[in-house]
Amino acid sequence: MRRRTPPPPSPLPQRDGIDAVRVRLPAEGPWTTVRDHLAERLSGAGAGVVDGMFAAGLFVTADGRAVPADAPYEPGMFVWFHRETPAEVPVPFPLEVVYRDAHIVVADKPHFLATTPRGGHVVQTALARLRRELDLPALGAAHRLDRLTAGLVLFVVRPGERGAYQSLFGERRVRKVYEAVAPYDPALALPRTVRSRILKERGVLAAREIEGEPNAVTRVELAAHRPAPAAGCPDLGRYRLEPATGQTHQLRVHMNALGVPILGDPLYPEVAPAVPAGDFRRPLQLLASELGFTDPVTGREHRFRSGRTLGAWTAYEEWAAGQ
Repeated sequence: MRRRTPPPPSPLPQRDGIDAVRVRLPAEGPWTTVRDHLAERLSGAGAGVVDGMFAAGLFVTADGRAVPADAPYEPGMFVWFHRETPAEVPVPFPLEVVYRDAHIVVADKPHFLATTPRGGHVVQTALARLRRELDLPALGAAHRLDRLTAGLVLFVVRPGERGAYQSLFGERRVRKVYEAVAPYDPALALPRTVRSRILKERGVLAAREIEGEPNAVTRVELAAHRPAPAAGCPDLGRYRLEPATGQTHQLRVHMNALGVPILGDPLYPEVAPAVPAGDFRRPLQLLASELGFTDPVTGREHRFRSGRTLGAWTAYEEWAAGQ
């Protein structure tokens, strides 16, 4: 079997911890010039944007030379450029490094910080921050934690080892434990294992449970119960959640299905109005608190625990008031 030749390295340095975009021109097509193809491919950037980038010399070849707008189309040619990043409100919470060696970095992510660049969150992500702060431009994520969820995330230092660590999650060889704060229901029998089939459709904010073979499994335990901290407030439960699978929003969907939706959840049980950018009040009370695995490269047994606490449990009234 013929092995694919790896693409050449990027001639452009990272910008704010973000890699340049690499485009390979298709083998066939109706385009006469490189500009024709990129104008079609990047049509969503807006009128005149691609031509302006050509004029500024922002499209470059593997040797770092600017591509002229009238350069003939060459099938298989690589072109690099940096996208303009969206305006982002800085997430004003620290990103703590729990562990670091020559192979991995384990970070304790705050609420509201995305793990990796996606959509409107690019520079304000854990990956971009760590690349800059640790001077590790090749750092990559082994898995992803929802932007609204705080806690432990595993990153890989060497690109050639990333697959080994990613396979830990794909093969369910990682022990993950979460904590959540939600209403307490004395009629809810716990512990229990919740099994259901979850569907997350592209373009739809909330996931939903449907009939069919279960693809989502979560063990739910009640770790502690606290009477209502103030008049008009519910009794609270602190829950220990152990997912055996990793469906999108799995823990949030399962807690909602049990009748105890996680505090601060903007999607379950109902989709709330969009929160303005920069509103960091009342974070989702979900924390990836423990992470354990056997290192596939060194063989070392790792067990990590988050140093964060959930505000609704330690100071409910302050959390509810958005302080």
